[in-house]
Amino acid sequence: MLVHIKEIIKKAQRGKYAVGAFNVNNLEMVLAVIRAAEKAQSPAIIQMTEGAIEYAGLEELVALIKAAAGETRVPLAIHLDHGHSPELIKKCVQIGFSSVMIDASAYPYQKNVHLTKNIVKLAHAKGVWVQAELGRLEGLEDWVKVGQGEGFFTVPADAKRFARETGINVLAVAIGNYHGVQKVLENKVLKLDLKRLARIAKIVSVPLVLHGASGFPGSQIRQAIKLGIRIINIDSDLRIAFIKAEKGFLQKNKDVFDPRKILTPAIEAMQDTIIKKMKMFGSYHKT
Repeated sequence: MLVHIKEIIKKAQRGKYAVGAFNVNNLEMVLAVIRAAEKAQSPAIIQMTEGAIEYAGLEELVALIKAAAGETRVPLAIHLDHGHSPELIKKCVQIGFSSVMIDASAYPYQKNVHLTKNIVKLAHAKGVWVQAELGRLEGLEDWVKVGQGEGFFTVPADAKRFARETGINVLAVAIGNYHGVQKVLENKVLKLDLKRLARIAKIVSVPLVLHGASGFPGSQIRQAIKLGIRIINIDSDLRIAFIKAEKGFLQKNKDVFDPRKILTPAIEAMQDTIIKKMKMFGSYHKT
């Protein structure tokens, strides 16, 4: 069932666990998230980017989610990930999202504050939560590529000020997290600045989000949750699970032409990946 994201996150705060926010682009991904949530009896956030919306359509993706979510009692929420267009964010607010992200992290601090405050005013008038980002992650962030060394970490004092000045509900931080599939495929050495996270969590009152979390060691993720991370975004791990399952199936079944048979292994592979994440995040059996 679809619920407001605040119900999911406030319960996570009380239980001191994190909830996975899983990116979807099509029916198969939507089914994988919802079936995993049902099997794990875990809450989940189903999110889409501007790129996903351009590919599949906003109303089409939302209709898929609403139809599938209506058949389960597991709490699910819809979120816009990395929103850059105010017009699109407004549409998401109007169509029934309970949470939207305004990503103005590429701009100087004051412009980030200004743009974020405008979205907060718009969204809060409809009871919708707003997530924003302070700091900038390396890697491929939907349509925006940030080169190696171009990212910068969130400054704790700035994070406290930013949350207070903007009135956001959730803050995405940059503490060494990294966007993109290549980091996983190339086995990059990934390390979170947990000391920085501890300082941020101590002085920022809103829930914290970890973007670009695919591929990080479970020990680091679990420690980040202990320090205050309440939402963890997963995209690359799902893409990799999808592609590996499809390649393996097609290599062994070259004479199969039924799309249902071809795509089912991808759904199952993503579902297994999501359940593993839910166990890691501590949301397993937390409905």
